Amino acid sequence: MELVGSPLTAAHAHPRSTPTKFLPAISTMASSYKNRFPYYPLPQSFSLPWLPSSYYKTAAINPTLAPFSGGFQGLDPSKMLPFVSNRTTLFTRYTPDDWYKSNLTNYKESEASRQNSERLRVDTTRMIQDKYQQTKKTQVESTKNLGERVNDIEYWKSELCHELDEMIGETNALTDVKKRLERALAETEAPLQVAQECLLHREKRMDIDLVHDDVEKELFTEVDVIRSCQERMRRHLDKAKAQLAANRAAEHEVEKDLANKQTAHRIDDKCHHLRNTSDGISYYRGVERVDATISVPESWAKFTDDNILRSQSERAASAMLRDNIENLLVVTANEMWRQFNKANVAFTNRIAETADAKTKIQTHLAKTLQEIFQIEMNIEAIRKAIRDKVPPLKVAQTRLDERTRRPNVELCRDTAQIRLVNEVHEIDETIQSLQQRLRDAEDALQMLVHAKSVLEHDLSVKANTLFLDQEKCMGMRKTFPSTARLVGYI
Repeated sequence: MELVGSPLTAAHAHPRSTPTKFLPAISTMASSYKNRFPYYPLPQSFSLPWLPSSYYKTAAINPTLAPFSGGFQGLDPSKMLPFVSNRTTLFTRYTPDDWYKSNLTNYKESEASRQNSERLRVDTTRMIQDKYQQTKKTQVESTKNLGERVNDIEYWKSELCHELDEMIGETNALTDVKKRLERALAETEAPLQVAQECLLHREKRMDIDLVHDDVEKELFTEVDVIRSCQERMRRHLDKAKAQLAANRAAEHEVEKDLANKQTAHRIDDKCHHLRNTSDGISYYRGVERVDATISVPESWAKFTDDNILRSQSERAASAMLRDNIENLLVVTANEMWRQFNKANVAFTNRIAETADAKTKIQTHLAKTLQEIFQIEMNIEAIRKAIRDKVPPLKVAQTRLDERTRRPNVELCRDTAQIRLVNEVHEIDETIQSLQQRLRDAEDALQMLVHAKSVLEHDLSVKANTLFLDQEKCMGMRKTFPSTARLVGYI
């Protein structure tokens, strides 16, 4: 049997030296031995050389030979081996069996070492795959847990946002109602003063006219009604101020919790999207031993739930108080208006028709003014719509202009070209229709302005008629505020 490679040399008395290199240096394999992972020094037991002596043994039989030195003491010169130059007969150091046994031993040891190396490689590959799968599975589970945590934070953040929006809306609504209540309370001063002055003017009656008639009774009742309404308004105004303070305190807690949730969501979302190839990842030794947590999921959720429940409770109380104030404004306005009307009935019936006509004119004038305002807003909206169509038209025309510079066969009448042309036509038609609608709106505005001038002129005529038909007391009572003022809208 012949081995592939260099031919074997004859074995001499001296043992073969152990080879210094097991494998030749291969330049194409050099990069595969680069350490791409952090360096972790191995313990001494794992720092084995590349060619441990225990893996390779010289499969040769070393017989004991007599020394070649002629001056060796203790051996009879007649028994010493002669030099090669002095030999007269051929002599061998090993037998053919020794030679075959040596070869077989080398073959077996080589095969055994290859089998061990192959098993080691297979086990190492399997271990690398197992550890890779285990690490990947652990990372997937961590990413899943972070995703679930982000979803939980998003849920509570949405709940907090919803509650904060509701609380802000409720606080603003209560603030508006409070301002209305303050305006309504201020509006009651003028009717009270008018009623008292009417009583003083009626004290100037002379002789038999100084009677305690129905008009005087209604005026005294009007004063009592206005004072009672003012007292109830003041009580509800104090309650509104206290409730606003409670609403702002609950809103502050919700805002603080929401800010913390937003920060936690940003951090956990960043962690959830971190990957092995992400920038900014690094080693933080010992961070897994630091426990900076101060809550558990149950207490964490309960904290936010308590804030939401507190806000909902304050919001419910605020809504109830707001409804009470709304009802109070309506009730007090109705009471004052009812008593005011009763007092007015006792004065005269002739002024009622003129006053009714004046009220209708004022109503129509208010509607006309409102419609003028609406049509002006509509005109401005149409003008803005026309202005808004200019950039899209420029974009479409610029695109068409740029596409004319396509070279040669690229000047294709494709779908984009057709759509751009249609877009330009559509925008042109839209601008023309909007301009026509603008002209119509301006014509309608001119008609409304004309109607407004007619109503204002008619209103001045009715006011002059009322001034002529009315006594001094009825002139003062015309200043009684309207229902919109009494409920605080104006």
